[in-house]
Amino acid sequence: EDVKDGSVGGVRNAAVRKLGHELGMDVKELERMSGEFKFLTRVHYWAADTVTHGEKSQWGEHEIDYILFATIPNKHALTTLNPHPEEVDDTRWVSQSQLLQMFDDDTLLFSPWFRIIANKWMVGGGGWWDDLEKTMNTNMFCDYETIHRFDPPEEHMGGGGDAGPWLCEPESSV
Repeated sequence: EDVKDGSVGGVRNAAVRKLGHELGMDVKELERMSGEFKFLTRVHYWAADTVTHGEKSQWGEHEIDYILFATIPNKHALTTLNPHPEEVDDTRWVSQSQLLQMFDDDTLLFSPWFRIIANKWMVGGGGWWDDLEKTMNTNMFCDYETIHRFDPPEEHMGGGGDAGPWLCEPESSV
């Protein structure tokens, strides 16, 4: 029921817990702002961790993720940001154009799910980031019914099971 109406209370609680663990953000601060998290949609994706652990890596992910969006007035509004070194290598405040330039830099690593989401929905062509006012204050970009399915980029296929394309939505070109 909470997915149908977009309230997703349990997902918001999990987001607070994971942001505390992975980004070292203040859990009390996050709990206060969790009501401002906007649930947009869900994605089902998988990826072998071949980039960091080699082409036959036994490590990877296979998840259904809930996509939540939040905005803050400026970077100084966050009192605590202390990324867990086993979860996050680096954080930066960037513009859309800087993010797209970073995607073209082969020396930078991004989580495959982040690239998929950013390229499909966040940037360019009327994406979520193009109109944050509409994204945060209307349901224009909300899709509570669909679980979007994606295969990873080529560099994240393979792994110990030699996994190849499996989930990809036909119109996806990420």
